[in-house]
Amino acid sequence: MNNTFLKACRGEKTGYTPVWLMRQAGRYLPQYKKVRAKVDFLTLCKTPELAAEVTIQPVDILKVDAAILFSDILIPTETMGMKLEFSESKGPILYEPIRDEASIDKLRDLKPDEDLPFVLETIKILLKKLKVPLIGFSGAPFTLATYMIEGGSTKNFLNTKKMMYQSPVLFSKLMEKMTDTVIRYLQLQINAGVHAVQIFDSWAGTLSPYDFEKFALPHVKKIISVLKNSKYKNRNQELKNIPIIYFAFNSSGMLKLVKQSGADVFGIDWRIEISDAVDMLGSDNAVQGNLDPCILFGRKGLIKERVEHILNGAKSAKGHIFNLGHGILPETPVDNAIAMVDYVHELSSKKGEH
Repeated sequence: MNNTFLKACRGEKTGYTPVWLMRQAGRYLPQYKKVRAKVDFLTLCKTPELAAEVTIQPVDILKVDAAILFSDILIPTETMGMKLEFSESKGPILYEPIRDEASIDKLRDLKPDEDLPFVLETIKILLKKLKVPLIGFSGAPFTLATYMIEGGSTKNFLNTKKMMYQSPVLFSKLMEKMTDTVIRYLQLQINAGVHAVQIFDSWAGTLSPYDFEKFALPHVKKIISVLKNSKYKNRNQELKNIPIIYFAFNSSGMLKLVKQSGADVFGIDWRIEISDAVDMLGSDNAVQGNLDPCILFGRKGLIKERVEHILNGAKSAKGHIFNLGHGILPETPVDNAIAMVDYVHELSSKKGEH
């Protein structure tokens, strides 16, 4: 297996900078669209053969250095008893949003082996076929809670923040339940054989640093601590540990707090120079990122120039995994995504060991 990605996560020397893309299995690929035309999104997530197929597609097409399990961060909320639907126009919809203690009490405790057999089967298929590491993932408690409280996507997070500020004990109760869910969900994936996990905190940046430290960060710290101190029955023998990536989107102004999570790798969005992010996090940490996804709509010369700029900016980090600063956009030209991956490999290998 090509383990360049895992080496970079651990801060070990690599012959080139590894690269993968958030949402790399998705709507920008014609091959994905062909599979997606057969089934709705949730069915695709829950059909192991199809989920494995679309997970592998970008590895073969783009030649990225890691695969990420095809799924959605909201899958665990459905197993907890919430009705989940994906609308083409509105995005995810969670019916009967969580607004009071009774609705929190109704949430089922996640029983991963019983509730998520399709995740186990998808991972099993992928481990037989992939020649690069497989990344498992989960949403962070705060991000999951926002969807559950709001009932879907939102611009101002009003209901979430009303609960935080008006009923902090109630909000804490929901966050504790979601923290337990995330721990169980990630442990399931690690036991099944994934080589690394990423925690997506997509809405962390909607919080002030004070509120992030008070309401969100302690739960992420607990997840990472529990994962690092757990014993896994099916752990891959070549790994000393399972790298944990924490991606707190739009959090450039509070990276010193994000650092306290205890993650092995920190995902960086495009709103900060990656060199500045390394300075804030410390050169003893590995980073992931951070090309603006819209750069992939530019000419290839521009893409190459920006790739080189990021590679140079991340040189002082303990390790660097190249990625976008957020998910790849559906309209992205596939040729430009392929070119970006090629440029990362070409330019970083010329610079010698990393």
